[in-house]
Amino acid sequence: MKPVVSVVIPAHNEEAVVPAGLDLLLAGTEPGEFDVVVVANGCSDGTATAAARPGVRVLETPAAGKAGALRLGDAACRAFPRVYLDADVRLDADSVRALARAAGRPGVLACAPVPEWDLRGTGPVIRRVHRVHDRLIAPTRALAGVGVYVLNERGHERAFPVPDVISDDGWVDGCFTGSERVVVTGARSVVRPPRTVRAHLRRRIRVRQGNRQLAALGRQGRPLRLGALGRLLVAREVGPLDAACYLAVLAMDRLLTRLRRGPAGWGTDAGSRHRDPTAAS
Repeated sequence: MKPVVSVVIPAHNEEAVVPAGLDLLLAGTEPGEFDVVVVANGCSDGTATAAARPGVRVLETPAAGKAGALRLGDAACRAFPRVYLDADVRLDADSVRALARAAGRPGVLACAPVPEWDLRGTGPVIRRVHRVHDRLIAPTRALAGVGVYVLNERGHERAFPVPDVISDDGWVDGCFTGSERVVVTGARSVVRPPRTVRAHLRRRIRVRQGNRQLAALGRQGRPLRLGALGRLLVAREVGPLDAACYLAVLAMDRLLTRLRRGPAGWGTDAGSRHRDPTAAS
C-alpha cells in the first residue's frame, strides 16, 4: 500500500514515552498507510530499540539536535503531506487523517491540530498560570506550541530545510500567513506542559532564547498584552485568583531575566525544543 502521509518523529532520550506514542499513532491503521520515521538523535538510552516495530523505520545519529533530526528524517520520507511530531506528544491515527485531508485543501500549505493539555500532576499555581496563558495565546495560535505541524509539498518547499534553531515550529509558523496555515478542529494533539513553577520558569528561559534566534532571522513573534488579561477577567473566562497567580509568576520570570542578564544586558539562556507562540519576555 502506498503511504498516504509521512510522519517524522525526532527523539532524544525518549525511551520512556516513544512506545506509547507510536502505539496510539498506529492503532487502527492499515499496513503501510503511514510512513513513520523515528530519528533517535544523540541518545544515551534505549530510544531506538523502544521505537522499533512493524511500520516504523528507525534512524540513528550520534548528533543530538532536533533540527538536524528533522532534516534527516525528512530526507527519508516517502510521501506528502508530512507530519512532524514531537516524541512526547500524543496524536492518534484519525487526527493524522484529518490533518492530511486539510493539507489537501486549495490554498492550504500547512496545518496543525487543536492542542489538549494533560494537566495531571500539575501543581495548583502552575495549573492556574497555564489556564490564563492558554487563553491568552489561543486567538493567535497556529502551528507553534502544539507539538505537531503538517506540510504539504508546496509548504515543504517554503519551510524546509529547517535551520538550526531552537524553535523549529516557530520557524515553520513564520513561513506562512493568513489562510495558508490552518488549525484543524477535527484533529487533537495531547501535550504535557511544565508541572511546577520552577519547570515553567526554566522553560521561559529557553523560550526567550528561541524567540531571540527567530528575531535575528527576521521572524517576529506576536507579543502578549496585559490588556488581554483584563478582557478575560471581564468575560469571566479566568478568575481573579488565576490572574493573580499568572501575574506573580510573570513578575518572577522578569526578575530572573534581569538577574541573569546582569548590568550589561547579556543573557545566559539555554536551548529548548519548543517555542511559545508569542514573543512575551
